[in-house]
Amino acid sequence: MMTEYERYKVTIYCPVCGERYILRGSREKNGKIETGFKQCVCSNDRNFHIYSEQL
Repeated sequence: MMTEYERYKVTIYCPVCGERYILRGSREKNGKIETGFKQCVCSNDRNFHIYSEQL
């Protein structure tokens, strides 16, 4: 049974500059995992490699 508070470890990798972010997120009702991440320090706001695992 899925609750709206399931937590996930999300790793976001930027292929433009190589920066890696490790964040916590929660799954929304529509299935997306929300972390609040908007853009990389290199101003890239698209093109990310995103991996997630349930905590």
